Amino acid sequence: MASVPFDQLDGFIWMDGQFVKWADAKIHVLTHGLHYASAVFEGERAYGGEIFKLTEHTERLHESARILGFGIPYSVAEIDEACRELLKKQGFKDAYVRPIAWRGSEQLGVSAQGNKIHCAIAIWQWPSYFDPAQKLKGIRLDLAEYRRPDPRTAPSKAKAAGLYMICTLSKHAAEAKGYSDAMMLDWRGQVAEATGANIFFVKDGRIHTPTPDCFLDGITRRTVIDLARRRDFDVVERTIQPEEMEGFEQCFLTGTAAEVTPVSEIGPYRFEVGEIVKTLMNDYTAEVQPKRAIAAE
Repeated sequence: MASVPFDQLDGFIWMDGQFVKWADAKIHVLTHGLHYASAVFEGERAYGGEIFKLTEHTERLHESARILGFGIPYSVAEIDEACRELLKKQGFKDAYVRPIAWRGSEQLGVSAQGNKIHCAIAIWQWPSYFDPAQKLKGIRLDLAEYRRPDPRTAPSKAKAAGLYMICTLSKHAAEAKGYSDAMMLDWRGQVAEATGANIFFVKDGRIHTPTPDCFLDGITRRTVIDLARRRDFDVVERTIQPEEMEGFEQCFLTGTAAEVTPVSEIGPYRFEVGEIVKTLMNDYTAEVQPKRAIAAE
């Protein structure tokens, strides 16, 4: 799949209430969402023919749109049903699901309150976000130059397209240096997240994770916190300063695409792929695809 451009994949895309052929799902070059990032989206995964926490994702899509000042013209139930039907139509059991909503092309300027709101869903097969062999050893992260913005300067609680510009820049810079991804600080200089995933650390059997006050409280993040607490692990959500990474023993990322991914290195800091991370990897697998759960090594 990696060798085929996304606009040349086969199948169908659900777009504004209709299933259209993949190649025909097009927008105009003067679409407001392209020029001014007035778009919100979700990333979801299907396992065994079921989309994990679908309704939570769709509810967040609606909330992200509300934060950006527009309403999606399809209900949560309608989008949920469209996702399920498209998954069947694509013929996939395990797949990645991408709903998106955006302002159209009626007006092109900063103000575009009269623009039509469009909504589309695409589904394709996307195995592991990170190289599987590297993932088992723990991926390496660069320290990003860009920081997650102050909530007073950007709609940080929305999964909005524009907020990912600095993520792309940071990930590209990291990959150019041989890293898999980058860890971003927030506007105050505190540990925030990776470019597309939340971050956790382990020390003395306790799990620490930054308080999501200027970045998304990920659905996978919340799932993993629940799984950890079921195991009676102590999970602490708090401010984490960069220098604290020197004392952490384990580190991992969580996200729909990343799932649970161990981290072996962040800049000068080193971590082991320890038992807590392995346990949570296995528990997450069992949660999303119980028939394929494997024993922790």
